[in-house]
Amino acid sequence: MSHQTTEDPARAAESLDPLEAVMRYHQETKHHFSRFARSLGYLDWANQPDPFRRYLGSPFIPFPLLKPDDAPLSPLYQDLYRPGAIASTPVTVRALSRFFEYALAISAWKQAGEARWALRSNPSSGNLHPTEGYLLIDEIPGLSPFPALYHYAPREHALELRAEVPKESFRWLMRKFPPNAFLIGLTSVNWRETWKYGERAFRYCQHDVGHAIGSARIAAQTLGWRMLLLDGMADDAVAALLGVDRPEDFDGAEREHPDCLAVVWPADQGAGVSAGQRVSVPLVLATDAVRESVRQIWHGKANRLSRDDPVQWEFLNQVEVAAWKSNTEPRVVELNDSRPAVDTSSYPSALDSGLHPGRPKAGQVIRQRRSALAFDGKTSLSAGSFFTMLAHVMPRVDRDLSERPMPWDVLPWEPAVHLALFVHRVAGLAPGLYMLARDPAKVGLLRGATRHQFAWTSPPDSPEDLPLFLLQEGDARQLAAQVSCGQDIAGDSAFSLGMIAEFESSLRRYGPWFYRRLFWETGLIGQVLYLEAEAAGVRATGIGCFFDDPVHQVFGFNDAMFQSLYHFTTGGHVEDPRLTTLPPYSLDY
Repeated sequence: MSHQTTEDPARAAESLDPLEAVMRYHQETKHHFSRFARSLGYLDWANQPDPFRRYLGSPFIPFPLLKPDDAPLSPLYQDLYRPGAIASTPVTVRALSRFFEYALAISAWKQAGEARWALRSNPSSGNLHPTEGYLLIDEIPGLSPFPALYHYAPREHALELRAEVPKESFRWLMRKFPPNAFLIGLTSVNWRETWKYGERAFRYCQHDVGHAIGSARIAAQTLGWRMLLLDGMADDAVAALLGVDRPEDFDGAEREHPDCLAVVWPADQGAGVSAGQRVSVPLVLATDAVRESVRQIWHGKANRLSRDDPVQWEFLNQVEVAAWKSNTEPRVVELNDSRPAVDTSSYPSALDSGLHPGRPKAGQVIRQRRSALAFDGKTSLSAGSFFTMLAHVMPRVDRDLSERPMPWDVLPWEPAVHLALFVHRVAGLAPGLYMLARDPAKVGLLRGATRHQFAWTSPPDSPEDLPLFLLQEGDARQLAAQVSCGQDIAGDSAFSLGMIAEFESSLRRYGPWFYRRLFWETGLIGQVLYLEAEAAGVRATGIGCFFDDPVHQVFGFNDAMFQSLYHFTTGGHVEDPRLTTLPPYSLDY
């Protein structure tokens, strides 16, 4: 297959407005049966980016390495979805160590022969890990005697001091947030993905951000903490606060793209908030406070990640500019500490299928999460397990943001992604094509946009509050593999799916910057499904390679109203005996 076309899309995009440029980028980076999206067509192994960023010269603060039975202890996995089941842990160095362990740390090392590579709590396309994490927090005993901004170094499970922040500046910055709140920042080294995937890499970086948002939100939940994306922030402000707009700190080093900021805080009385009390939380930081906070002494210079300069893809540079969020939106949301549970107690055999090995701890599930490389083509899921997985990706949009279940309370926008499923082996369900409308109000819209001959019937024993519909019965295994770039994992699993976004209408409603948010939402869905698979005794993997328009044709989508952004598959995995698993930090797990 050819990786090139005769027209240069970057030149063609130069004259477009940002919305047209984003939509053209998406169209031009689709895979087709006749050609893949543009890339080098080979892997330049000598120039592979280092997966670990360091800020050379920064003061270095290692986190305490905690074993699973060290405090803070992990709650049961099922308690993550039971509001009030997890008491808030005070914000201490040990709690922060556990938070980063579950959010962004190395979870294991894999070795094959002399090759050795790290796996992390937050999955990544091709295990390339473009996402970097930052912490902005008040003084903490054992960490720092002053508020500061830190970069998280996952290889060492440590923090690097980037800037000291005067206490009055920090208090001004955080004055409208709940007590003991702190900020988490995420950025992307896009070159890490571009090195392998070429022009399609911007997509992959964005759903990796979504995975990281999900892993951080779930990590916060294990400690009884809340988390909310500060989605009203302009990207310039995010870049300034995290210091990734400082050319002097990236001289000769690959730059980082500012992605997002989120506020994290203890949810219950430990934060000085009574249970059930409503709290007003802004989605922005005051511009003057941000400006004041960045006028500090900065520490460290970013390390160079590749031997040679990154290959430049002008089309990628243009979509970064087009999808840049330049406006600030001063919004405030009302939250409370009493959120609804995702009630799966009535789901048939949800926890008694034989696939749930006991009642696993959340930490166990997070640490053992892996991306499956192959499936056995025979393992089935119980209907109850399948329904529970789908229930946990439902944001319950009939409620306001304050009452959305975890982790969907982290995203302050209406859900815009639905699931088109290829069901192969779910006991009690006919094989075939299905649709899960994550917003029940959009069932009519989805039905009108898909093939008119689809049945749109509720499967037997499907919970009444789960908007899952059978579209067409039949063996979809070969079809699922075919549209997922011929990958057997899409057909050998129990089920696979495409994440279908309300595409053009979302971009026109919010702006071209929302293109990135659509991928973040898909990444968060993927993160939930990864952990749900582990908890059910099976395994999952994300699929970034799929033939975009053939997927749309299968379901009948014929314009830009709906677009598939990410594929996923779950089933009985096959271990590779050539691989050895080693502990992440020489601890006995």
